[in-house]
Amino acid sequence: MNKKIRKELVRSKISKILDTLEFIESNFPEHFEEFKHSRILRDAIYKEIEFCIELVLDVLSIINKDLKLGIPEAEDDMINNLEKNRVLSRKTMSLLREIKKFRNILVHRYGEINDEQAYETIKDGLDDFSNITEEIERFLKKN
Repeated sequence: MNKKIRKELVRSKISKILDTLEFIESNFPEHFEEFKHSRILRDAIYKEIEFCIELVLDVLSIINKDLKLGIPEAEDDMINNLEKNRVLSRKTMSLLREIKKFRNILVHRYGEINDEQAYETIKDGLDDFSNITEEIERFLKKN
């Protein structure tokens, strides 16, 4: 892969991801009850997670485009392109698919969001974003 990747653009988005994660972590309630009873807090956390996921997808889109892996018709095509070309590990690609599904639930509000399940998903998944950005950084250093 001898294509030129816009590393500074990718890194600026990674910086925004990390800033967003820091905001979420510093405001994330320790107990579900607080999350449940504060609509403002809950909606803020949901919006920030959505923003963080969008930034990750933006980074993947930049890499896909810069490596000329094909024009995806949908985000799943982009993820498949990156996986097929071994840009990131299979484990990370699988995780990205799950994160994208969660984003779709938040954005499109498919039915009612189960706040307790969302709380646990966010609480358990915050480290995943750091792992994804670290893997992207390793990829950038190699390319």
